[in-house]
Amino acid sequence: MEKSKSQIIRLKQVKAMTGLSRSTIYKFMSHKQFPKQIKLGLKSSGWLLNEVDAWIQNQIENRDNKQIKGSENGNIK
Repeated sequence: MEKSKSQIIRLKQVKAMTGLSRSTIYKFMSHKQFPKQIKLGLKSSGWLLNEVDAWIQNQIENRDNKQIKGSENGNIK
């Protein structure tokens, strides 16, 4: 069964998906470099799976674009 892309995931899952620590996730959020959390209750929050997936995909694209630019400049051997 495929997970719904609008599924809400919790911090533990976000950490597992991204490899980031809790403090890094919150730091990135404060600098608008990571998707915002959704408040689910007074002491509960989560993230949309599709937004975290998109963030991961963006990181991959940024990496790939840098490698392509580097190879065009002769920096990659």
